[in-house]
Amino acid sequence: RIWHNWRRGTTEGVPGLMLFLWAVCMAPFGAYSIIQNFNIPIQTQPQIFCFLCLICWAQTLVYHNKFKIWQATLITLVTMTVFGGLEVVLVLTLRGPYSRGVEWPITLIGVVAVVLFVLGLIPPYFEIWKRRGRVVGLNFMFLAIDWSGALFSMLALAVQRSFDVIGGVSYICVLVLEIGIVSSHLVWLYRTRNVREAAKRAGKKYDEYVLETQNADTSVSGEEKEMDVEAQFARSERSEENRVGEEKEMDVEAQVAGGERAQGRTGEGPAGDKKEQG
Repeated sequence: RIWHNWRRGTTEGVPGLMLFLWAVCMAPFGAYSIIQNFNIPIQTQPQIFCFLCLICWAQTLVYHNKFKIWQATLITLVTMTVFGGLEVVLVLTLRGPYSRGVEWPITLIGVVAVVLFVLGLIPPYFEIWKRRGRVVGLNFMFLAIDWSGALFSMLALAVQRSFDVIGGVSYICVLVLEIGIVSSHLVWLYRTRNVREAAKRAGKKYDEYVLETQNADTSVSGEEKEMDVEAQFARSERSEENRVGEEKEMDVEAQVAGGERAQGRTGEGPAGDKKEQG
């Protein structure tokens, strides 16, 4: 994701709030994993994930919020230091009570981490809603890797001596919410298949084709233009179906009329012979 943002020079569709919430929740989740004595990959995962999320968050500060590079770098380094110090404080503070059988503090920390982690996946749904189901900025490779990570992390919890419910719930929520994101984009692909096909025939990208199809009216938003284009294609499909239906109906009526005329000629034949004989 970081490389993709740098290569494109934009973080469009990548919510900075999602990345920041993910980074925030990794401090309590890291402390929770260390105190619970999870296996080593699970203990190191929060630190690595927090570091990568903050790097990506710094990109949103530069590309989206127009911060200078040195400003974004300074803010990110300070945030990393604060989160690292917070995790150390939580481990040193809660390890003693947990070893003496007082479990509610570490349970509370785990619940807070899960809630923040799940809330981090809500902003992408607002981005999807603004684009009428289209997913921009979160490619399928990113989602597939993240989804697989959640799946294997949950399996890693399952093979431990005891299954941790809080950790398992967090991974299950990630699996469900990311399936929803992928499903939304697949529905959008099906719904706009005709528009995208027309754009492909015109040798243009979807967004370019939508903008050029509409009149250059600055009062109309991009979303409304997209809706207009989709509506036009829907109307054209319906009119084509109606035209075909009318042609079939006319063919049937013509066949019926032809049959009636043929029967009329057959009925007149004997009468005309009798008149000639008379």
